[in-house]
Amino acid sequence: QVQLVESGGGLVQAGGSLRLSCAASGGIFSINAMGWYRQAPGKQREVVAVVSSGGYAVYADSVKGRFTISRDNAKNTVHLQMNSLKPEDTAVYYCKVTTLRGDYWGQGTQVTVSS
Repeated sequence: QVQLVESGGGLVQAGGSLRLSCAASGGIFSINAMGWYRQAPGKQREVVAVVSSGGYAVYADSVKGRFTISRDNAKNTVHLQMNSLKPEDTAVYYCKVTTLRGDYWGQGTQVTVSS
């Protein structure tokens, strides 16, 4: 059974940093893209950053220059380094993994940025 376990969320002041991590396990294989999405209260889930198996990354305009996504293919992990956080970054952050068998989502981790 595929599992995605996220960690690293929390409460931080504006301007601070957090690092999110997501580890995939349970027979997952042939991972293509790995990414982070977020959903703020009353809003739709949106993409934050996605990285391909080859390391090519794309970012939402709102986080460019502040967030960095990285992955470790040997460990099936993906990370999101978030710097210069803003109150509008407050949301539940979800990890998503795309494989040949379909997409898998993590349970979400709360990030709260106080002003």
